[in-house]
Formats: sequence, C-alpha cells, structure tokens
Amino acid sequence: MKAAVIHGPGSVQYDTVDDPKLIEKDDIILKVTSTAICGSDLHIYSGGLPQPRPMVLGHEFMGIVEETGSMVTHLKKGDRVVVPFPIACGNCFFCNHDVPGNCEHSNPENYGPEGGILTEKGGALFGYTDLYGGYDGGQSQYVRVPYANYGPRVVPDNLTDEEVLFLTDIFPTGYTGVDWGEVKGGETVAIFGSGPVGIMAAKSAWLRGAAQVIVVDTLQYRLDKAKAASGCTTILWEDGAKEVVEQIRALTQGRGADVCIDAVGFEPDRNFADRIKATINFEKGSTKVLEACMSAVRRSGIVSVLGVYPVNYDNFPLGQFFDKGIILKGGQAPAHKHIDKLLEYVVQGKVKLDDIITHRMPLSQISDAYNIFNKREDGCVKVVLDPWK
Repeated sequence: MKAAVIHGPGSVQYDTVDDPKLIEKDDIILKVTSTAICGSDLHIYSGGLPQPRPMVLGHEFMGIVEETGSMVTHLKKGDRVVVPFPIACGNCFFCNHDVPGNCEHSNPENYGPEGGILTEKGGALFGYTDLYGGYDGGQSQYVRVPYANYGPRVVPDNLTDEEVLFLTDIFPTGYTGVDWGEVKGGETVAIFGSGPVGIMAAKSAWLRGAAQVIVVDTLQYRLDKAKAASGCTTILWEDGAKEVVEQIRALTQGRGADVCIDAVGFEPDRNFADRIKATINFEKGSTKVLEACMSAVRRSGIVSVLGVYPVNYDNFPLGQFFDKGIILKGGQAPAHKHIDKLLEYVVQGKVKLDDIITHRMPLSQISDAYNIFNKREDGCVKVVLDPWK
C-alpha cells in the first residue's frame, strides 16, 4: 500500500509499505477514505519529538472496515467508522475513569507512572513515535486499528467524510479544553492559537454557553478564518504578550478571562531572544504561550493546556500560579469520552466542522502538503488528504 512515512526531520515521503495485518483478535483493518495532517504531526516533522526509524504518520483518519478479528463484536466488513486518536483498551483503570490517553495496556514498551521525557510515557497514539507505542498511523491506504471494540464509531451514511473526520482528534481536543475549563454558561474564554484545535475550541465554547470567546494568534489570516468559522473576537499578537493580556483584561472589566486555553504548545512563533533562552536552558521550544495564558486568566480561573509540551522548562511561573489560585489542566484529550456526544451535535446540525478546511490534496503529494502546512503558506489552516490519489 501507499503511505506517508517520516524519514527524519523535514522529510515525509510517499512510500510503498507492507499492508497491515490483523495481530490481535480484537483488531480491525480499515480502508482509509480520508485523513488529515494535525498540528501535532508537525512536532515529529520538526524533530521536536524524536522518531529514529521510518514510521507511517497520522492520527486523524476514517474509513471502511475491511477485515475484522474474531473477537470484534460490534463492527463488520463494510461499516464506515471514525477512529479516536488515542489507542486504548477500554478495560484498564484509566480507561474506566475516562482518561484513555493514560491506558495501561496499549504502550507496553514505554508506559509508566513517572511521565519522564524519554521514559515511562502514557498510552499509545496512532502514528506518534515509538515513545507512544510505535503504531503505524492512518496517513495511508490501510491501517490496523487495535482494541476495535472500544475505539471506532460508526457514522451515518448521510454525512460526508469531511463533516465527521475531525471527530477523530481536533474537535474532541478543542472541546476538552472547554470541558476542563468547566464552562457552564456566561464565561469569557480566551484561546491562544487559531489553528484547527483553537477554532474547534472556539466552536465548543459557544456550544457550552460562553458569553464571550476571544482568539489570539500571530497571523491575521488565521484569525480571519477563526472569526469566519466561529464568530469569535480576535486579537493579533504583534508586540508581545503584555499587550495581548492588557487587551483581554480590557474586555473583562480588568479581571482577565475565566478560562484560557493554550492551543499552541511548545513550538510557537519565536523571536531571536526566545531561541537564545531555549538554547541556554537546553529546552525544546518555549512556554511563552502558557505564560501568557497564566497572565491573561483571572484569579481562580482555569488554564487548559491542549498544546504539546514534551520536556521540562525553566522559570515556570509557580509564584503567579499560587498567588492567583490558578487551576491548571492539560494532557492528551479523552476523545473516547466525548466523541458520541460530539457526533450527535454534528448529526443535529449544532456545529459545522468542515469549514476550517483550506486544502484538499492527494496523499501522493504528502511532502508538499507537510511543507505548506508547516510553513503556513497559501493561507493554509487544515489539509485533508485522499489516500487513493
């Protein structure tokens, strides 16, 4: 089959690889009909998350069940499904507590309670390095899906792939940021990052009854897309975090936002001084967005961290965290917990997901697709790929 394979930083190629095979009795083989590039994939593409051997990428995919293991109980050949991005057993302590990203069984080689930088990681993820299970992903024509009795969801025939594809990751992830923020109605939610996850967080904030949704980014075209897709208020990050925080406070009677969501992570746009600091401290990337969230949130507010932070960082604002009484939540989104509810929102027409797509490309152009998405060229916000072209 054909697949997108990472060969090192900056090198994703359209390769011929072996077809996947059933390994466990509760596996399925999925014929992929649509897949997408996620911002998290760029952390592998940049080298920020190491992957020493070639590997098929991709954790946002859907398709048609091609083959089922003997213990698969609720799926059959021909079913059309979306697949949540964490690989989770559905039976362990953490799966039973609705945190499948911490599954005890899916990442046996590298799992542990410590959460170290290169050891004792969480549960497995599709196409997301050997540290997270080493499973090939779905930027391919076929993919093996383990624990198929727990993950895949059948989707209605009357909905197109593009209408439901983002139930795999970015919609549940954006919704998780708002859910962690305990939004019940009437709050101001400030979202840093107007990429796909940030826009989905904005849509989710309205679904949860937010009174005001503010989105911050360094690129005007992304803010324009966020405003068109979600009806949010936008702030362009031009001169630094201080000016952004002041604007958010001005919109909230001086208090700050009730909830701030970091939808960027450790690889934000950075100036030369930021890069020098990271080099001196032996750090990957920067925590500048997280620090801005902690300043912009009100006292006793909540900061949700959806962006990836793979290492430890110096100068974490612990004093500010304590003095303001900030609640800080983060980690892999529990996609399985929310996917059924979110699918129902789509079915009922309460939310539209495909309006963030800017590029539709064949998988055969995967190298160009990653380059455009990484460099944010041609107004790129979200790339959807056809594996059969």
